[in-house]
Amino acid sequence: MRQCARCGKASKMQGARKLLRAHYNPVNWSRKYPNLQYTKIDGKRALVCTGCLRTINKAPRKRAVKTTASAAK
Repeated sequence: MRQCARCGKASKMQGARKLLRAHYNPVNWSRKYPNLQYTKIDGKRALVCTGCLRTINKAPRKRAVKTTASAAK
């Protein structure tokens, strides 16, 4: 089964419901697949979901440097 190499997200079954005369009736089941894309992780080609791909490419936060009164003098 195809799944994300980083978080393990895989396909899942989802039921559809149709509204008919003010009542929801289960119609059929369908399989929903995650949006997997090939990318390089540690020099190897891997399938990664787009949520993890955005996290990988995200720039790290800049930490604010706190200065104390004694260090400023």
